[in-house]
Amino acid sequence: MAEQIDLSLVVACYNEKLVLERNIARIKQVLDRTNYNYEIIFVDDCSKDNTREIIQRLCAEDSRLRYLFHEKNAGRGRTVTDGVKIAKGKVAGFVDIDLATAAWYIPEIVSRVLSGVDMCMAWRIYKVSPRISHRWILSRGYHFLVHYFLELGDLDTETGFKFFNREKIIPVLEAIKDPHWFWDTEICARAKYAGLKIDQVPTLYLRDHTTGTTVKILKDSLVYFKNLMAFRSEAAQLKQAWKSRQ
Repeated sequence: MAEQIDLSLVVACYNEKLVLERNIARIKQVLDRTNYNYEIIFVDDCSKDNTREIIQRLCAEDSRLRYLFHEKNAGRGRTVTDGVKIAKGKVAGFVDIDLATAAWYIPEIVSRVLSGVDMCMAWRIYKVSPRISHRWILSRGYHFLVHYFLELGDLDTETGFKFFNREKIIPVLEAIKDPHWFWDTEICARAKYAGLKIDQVPTLYLRDHTTGTTVKILKDSLVYFKNLMAFRSEAAQLKQAWKSRQ
């Protein structure tokens, strides 16, 4: 009989050569200190650098690592979804591989899911500096809009550090429409309206500014707002159905 896997960790990749090997080593170091049986699933969304070669080498060196390569660029949300769908663990989750939220938070968040929470994620605490002040301001502005339109309370919807009871989250994933960055907002909203139990763990958020980012702050903020407005009418129906069940 195959050994039960406690955790499937999905790593969505796009041009990650600068951080991938180093940060996977950090993740494994943390997980190897736990009692969890785990697997790491790389899903590469058509990287243009040598990310795939690094992934193949890492997987050849450790049987707990495996990968899925997209034939066409599909978006970050779809990349995570595809990883969760092929996961074997009771808990399936993902982290942004830049580890702006450090790997050492993984065990506590996983333990909460294994203890009965359906979805647990990082609640980012920013160490505000001039370099990230614009990001913090836009993040707080978006948080206000999400709370106003979707009534999600204090959920940090955009954190790239989310873990799920895999069985409970699969129906939610099937309903998600946006395959890109709005996926994070949508999964939080749909999970809440589906009645899933959601928890958060306060975490320090520290970005490594030497590696750059695939997020274009102003452009992506406008796209987020447009997607939020498009989702608002469907969210209102889901929210009403959720409230009627309370």
